[in-house]
Amino acid sequence: MLAAFFLLISAAAAMACQLCYEAARQMVTIGQRLDMADRVVLAVPLEGTNQHRIVEVVKGKAVVGDIIADPVTSLDPATAPGSDPCLLVRDPHASQWSSLGSIRAEYADWLRQLVSTAFVKGDRPRPTWPSNMQTSSTLSYAGWRQRIALVLPYLETSDPLAAQIAWGELARTPYATVDVARSQIDAAAVERWLDDPKLASRHAAYTLLLGFVGGPADVARLEQHIEAAWSSHDATNLAATIGADLELRGPSRVGWIETMYFADRSRTMPEIEAALLALNVHGEANRTVPRQRVIQAYRAFIRERPPMAGFVALQLADWDYWDAATEYAALLKSNTIADPASEFAIVNYLQRAASANAALE
Repeated sequence: MLAAFFLLISAAAAMACQLCYEAARQMVTIGQRLDMADRVVLAVPLEGTNQHRIVEVVKGKAVVGDIIADPVTSLDPATAPGSDPCLLVRDPHASQWSSLGSIRAEYADWLRQLVSTAFVKGDRPRPTWPSNMQTSSTLSYAGWRQRIALVLPYLETSDPLAAQIAWGELARTPYATVDVARSQIDAAAVERWLDDPKLASRHAAYTLLLGFVGGPADVARLEQHIEAAWSSHDATNLAATIGADLELRGPSRVGWIETMYFADRSRTMPEIEAALLALNVHGEANRTVPRQRVIQAYRAFIRERPPMAGFVALQLADWDYWDAATEYAALLKSNTIADPASEFAIVNYLQRAASANAALE
């Protein structure tokens, strides 16, 4: 577990999904399936057959009216002639069609706009770990900004599949692009979603969103949640809550994290992970909370919790911060670091620091 955590921290691409644990745990989001597919269509089942007739083309080479005679996997048993069309994707590797569920035909143009954002050129976020379908993306920052602008109006829309797609894209977008939501979505709507127990699995993403669209009342709301979580040692959605709190309050809140989570020996591992992850995405974005302030917090973490010092080593290295080398070398020499994964992270940091210093000579 610790090895996975170190790598997750070090490879952070400021992804919102890093703060939205439940979203990150999903096998593949629908948006990713749309990106990976070579063909995407809306099709209706033909009565008395296993065939489907295409009614809308979303992506790839297909023609409205064509019949899909190939077997379609993952069909909802409730799908029947006369119901809403199925969202079908064709896997280019398996050369077969899969159904992602039913969606009203009126969403076809929105889906076409959504998949087109994958081709927007620009800087891409650094890959996250593990580099697989859960976290990897071919979208650029420019593409993500367009995509988030497209999905915001469809969060919790009346069509269940459209709402799921919109939430899934919000949950996996790079944190640095979520600021598109400012002034484009009503904070009151986000508050309603957070108060709805039926949407509990989506609360992490909506909590993070609240940090961008909320106001003074939401500052108080988040503080109450953090205080309750702190008292009960509850780490559920804690990373997203701290991340949103930092977005609304700025760097003045970092000292509180240092005191309440790093210096407090009663904090659990999940709580510490959550605090570090929240700081990590802000440090990567280097906007509301300057990266330099996050680095200071990491140095405080190293001083307060020497056995865990490796938790932040690879992230510091990714930010080309080498002033912790002497401290890390001393920790290794003193045998303070007992965990092999933590030792590996520190050794890697020291090797990269030596290479960086040699390049300057």
